[in-house]
Amino acid sequence: MVDITEISAIVAAAGVLVGVVYYILEIRHQIKMRQIDLLARLYSTMTGKEWMEAWGRVNAYDMETTDMGKLWTENRLVDANIVIMYFEELGVFVQMKLLDLDQVEKLLHRHIERMWEMLKPLVEEFRTVMKGPQLGQGWEYLYSEMKKREQKGVDSG
Repeated sequence: MVDITEISAIVAAAGVLVGVVYYILEIRHQIKMRQIDLLARLYSTMTGKEWMEAWGRVNAYDMETTDMGKLWTENRLVDANIVIMYFEELGVFVQMKLLDLDQVEKLLHRHIERMWEMLKPLVEEFRTVMKGPQLGQGWEYLYSEMKKREQKGVDSG
């Protein structure tokens, strides 16, 4: 026969198990919410006046030159750098698993792809001039991952 002590031990163990499962589910939910919050904050940067103006000017540039001096004197380097660093930040966050690639891809796929292809020569020039082969690697990673998914036929949104 089962006595009250055994029943209370089983109830206590079940309570601990339920608590652990709840805690795990809550942690997973909080991680997802933090990712969404971070992505929303990053996206709000894209709607800020300074970024929008830089984005518009970079889109309007004929980026056939990667001559840093020429770009600097034409005030194009600052605009390009604003765009490059933004996408670099996104890529690093995806690499670190702080942002989900699916979320970023759904929101910004075409921008990331088009701008990388346009600004890649400038990023490569930055790497050479600044002697920093790691410059732009986050953005390049993001671009590469999105291209891999595109080739596999993964729906981006």
